[in-house]
Amino acid sequence: MLTARLRRLARFDALVVTSLVWFLGKFLRYAFPPLFGTLGETYGVSRAALGTAFTGFMLVYAAMQFPSGLLADRVGSVRVIAGGALLTSAGALALVVDSPFPVLVAAMLCMGAGTGSFKTVAVRLLSRAYPDRTGRALGVFDTVGAFGGVAAPAAVVLVTGLAGVLGAPWRTLFLAGGLAGVAVTAAFVARVPARLPDENERVASDDTARRATGEDGDGGAGLRTYVGLFRAPRFAAFVAVTILFSFAYNGTVAFLPLYLADQTALTEATANLLFSALFVVSLIQLVTGEASDRVGAAPVIALTLGVATAGLVAVLALSATAGPLVLGACVVALGLGAHGFRPVRGAYLLRVVPDEVAGGGLGAVRTLLMAAGAVAPATVGILSETVGFRAAFALLAAALAGATALAVGLWLVER
Repeated sequence: MLTARLRRLARFDALVVTSLVWFLGKFLRYAFPPLFGTLGETYGVSRAALGTAFTGFMLVYAAMQFPSGLLADRVGSVRVIAGGALLTSAGALALVVDSPFPVLVAAMLCMGAGTGSFKTVAVRLLSRAYPDRTGRALGVFDTVGAFGGVAAPAAVVLVTGLAGVLGAPWRTLFLAGGLAGVAVTAAFVARVPARLPDENERVASDDTARRATGEDGDGGAGLRTYVGLFRAPRFAAFVAVTILFSFAYNGTVAFLPLYLADQTALTEATANLLFSALFVVSLIQLVTGEASDRVGAAPVIALTLGVATAGLVAVLALSATAGPLVLGACVVALGLGAHGFRPVRGAYLLRVVPDEVAGGGLGAVRTLLMAAGAVAPATVGILSETVGFRAAFALLAAALAGATALAVGLWLVER
């Protein structure tokens, strides 16, 4: 009995190690926003400079979405994710020693490129490893990854409290992240290929087909196929939903700790803990991923985006007067909606993108949505110093409201 149960659990090893890779990427990414104050003092740079550097991180991350998906279609998903994880670890380890601001920027760009290979490729990998549980697997995957956002600000609060004892203790976060990345990559390479026995055969078959049809490998014919996906009105509308959401979400998470510390009566430590709460509620992804398998993606998408919009608008409206409990509730609502949307977005796209171009198709969509999200930190950073934080966050709320309106429209059309 126990042996049979352990054997059933063992088949989820690919999900576990793939999720841990994503956890690492999220941890390193979301360690930066809570450190903006410390990094500004360490390097003597402004919020606009830090926001622009983080935008560089996200732009490189965005730029990697399509090529990583396309490459996974050609050479296999395991190789692409493993290579990205090692590149991410190298970027983290570059921050272990004292260095000037350009080194920080270069390390952020390196981590952006490495983590850019994770999500797009992993979504397709998990759909192949667990074809009958795709929504649930993506829910677990996104939930574990989101807990990287929980751990990062909590770790920042812990290590910054040791300032003066260890000198620059924030660097230990990146030492731990880099070493953990190497270990997780080794586990990923050891366990995942056994769950994808058809991948090498499929890649070889695709190579044979390309040679037989005379394709020279430059992706010309494939590129036309990917572009053709956007001619379908509903698909294009959903891409618009994801772009607006990505802009609003990435701009919010990049500066929410600073916004709460600057625009409310909260201390910096309390603001960072509320930032952690944004990710703690990512467990909702287990529910929404399952719900999308049962009732369909469209209604779940409309509901989750509506909740996220209400939470962000409430943060904006109540920041001047509300206390930590009320603001915490608003942040929780934002987190429930935003995280609840994520696995459903992936499941929806998998249903509308043809299987033979799934990697590149998902990559093309994620390139667009992440590019939109990448410009958000710089936009918020600049607006916060020119017209104020409230105006910057009002723009983010408007973008999220637009995504909700489009999602409701798609749901009504599909009913």
